[in-house]
Amino acid sequence: MLVDYHVHSEFSDDSVYPVNSVCEDAIRLNLDEICFTDHVDYGVKPDHDHPEDARLEDGQPVLNVDYDRYFPTVAAARERYAQNLAVKCGLEFGVQTHTIPQFNALFEAHEQEFDFTILSIHQVGNAEFWTGEFQQGRTQQEYNDAYYEEMLAVVERFKHYAVLGHLDLIKRYDPAGIYPFEKNKDIIAAILERVIADGKGIEVNTSSFRYGLPDLQPCTNILKLYHDLGGRILTIGSDSHKPEHLGAYINVVRKRLASLGYTEICTFDHMEPRFHPILG
Repeated sequence: MLVDYHVHSEFSDDSVYPVNSVCEDAIRLNLDEICFTDHVDYGVKPDHDHPEDARLEDGQPVLNVDYDRYFPTVAAARERYAQNLAVKCGLEFGVQTHTIPQFNALFEAHEQEFDFTILSIHQVGNAEFWTGEFQQGRTQQEYNDAYYEEMLAVVERFKHYAVLGHLDLIKRYDPAGIYPFEKNKDIIAAILERVIADGKGIEVNTSSFRYGLPDLQPCTNILKLYHDLGGRILTIGSDSHKPEHLGAYINVVRKRLASLGYTEICTFDHMEPRFHPILG
C-alpha cells in the first residue's frame, strides 16, 4: 500500500498547490491514499478571519487554514476521487505550550472532520527555527535542549494528535551541523515513552532527502529507539508543498524501515490507526 500522510495544499500559507491537482497527481503516481495536513501555527499566525493581526509576506497576510473552506474542499475531493484514491482530512498542528488551549478548541470544534492530525514543534516561544531566530544567542546544546524540552512539555499536556511529526526537525535548521543523538537520548526516550503510553505514533518525513540531511527524519537512532520501546504506530509522509515533492522517497523509506525491523505502517480513519504491511 503506497500512502503519503503529510501533504500540503493551497490552504497552507507556504503552498499554492490546489487540492484537486494534488489528488490528480497522486493518482498519476499510483498512490493509494493521501492525507491533507495543512498548517496551523497559533502564536505566529492568526486564523483566517483576523488578517489584520497577520504579518505580511509579499504584501499578503500570513494566516492559518481557512477552516470554513478547507474541510468542505477536502470532503468534496474525497468523494470526487473515491474510485481511484482514498483522500483523508487532517491538519498539521504547530503546537507550543502556550498555544495548547487554542489547539484544543480547534480540534474540539471540528472533531468529526478529522481523520488525522500531526503534532509538530515549529517554534518555541514564537521564535522560528527556519529563520534562525530561535537559535540566535544560544549555543548548539542550549537550542537543542530547549527544543526537546518544549516537545516533552507539549506531549505531556496535549493529546489531540495522531503522530508526532519530523521529531528531530531542529536538525534541518541547525547552523552548527548535526548535534549528536546521544546528548539528547534521554529526553527523546522520555518523549517516545509518553507518545507510546498515550497510544500515539510518530512519522517518518521524507523531506530529509530534499533538505540534504545525512539520515532519515527522525534519524535512524530515534527510529531504532522507538522500535525498541515498543512503538508500532508509524506513518510516512513527503511533507509535500509542490508537485515534485508528492510521494517522493516513500518506497525508499519503506524499505529502510523494514530493514530496521518494522513490519507495518499506518493510515488513519477518524483518528484511529489502521495497520498495513510495510512492504505490502
